[in-house]
Amino acid sequence: MFWSKPTSLVLAMDSPLRVEDPKYEGIKHFVFKLLLFYSKQSKAIRGANVIYGRVMSQVEKPAIYNAFNLEKTFKTTFSLLVLHMWLCLRRLKEEGKEGVELGQYLYELYNHDVELRVSKAGVNLLLHKWMKDLEKIFYGNIVAYDAAMLPEAKQDEFPNVIWRNVFSDDGSDMPNDSALRVVQACSYLAMNINL
Repeated sequence: MFWSKPTSLVLAMDSPLRVEDPKYEGIKHFVFKLLLFYSKQSKAIRGANVIYGRVMSQVEKPAIYNAFNLEKTFKTTFSLLVLHMWLCLRRLKEEGKEGVELGQYLYELYNHDVELRVSKAGVNLLLHKWMKDLEKIFYGNIVAYDAAMLPEAKQDEFPNVIWRNVFSDDGSDMPNDSALRVVQACSYLAMNINL
């Protein structure tokens, strides 16, 4: 399932999630063109904003916390955000150079948002240190998710990584029996999501 060919990320024309750039004509089109509104970079930035908005709408939904019996804390929200970002960045990477460039804009939006979240959580002193620590966690999680998806990874490696990064409060390696089904459901959804 993970070795299949990537499919188009374009939404159907009648999709309610589809976001279109405004169509200006005449002098407005000319002015916006001069202001580089239609440049490749500008379009990529707008696209990254749309993708990040959708990521945040998923991470902020109360249903995800209820379904997986998660407490809505900074750690949990951050862990879910990293998992969603990994899914998006992994999928964008399959699109080649343009997908990687779009992923970089997406990552910059993520960094800015995390910095705002840390500030809102009351961390004003040592903000730079917190951001470095969160960046290490982000990259550590991304590497762990990628490693768990390799063909040579153990069969239950991905659920274990999900457990450690999202569910485990004490850093334990294995979930207990009652939490195992929830972790397996979450990892199944993450592995089979169709972006």
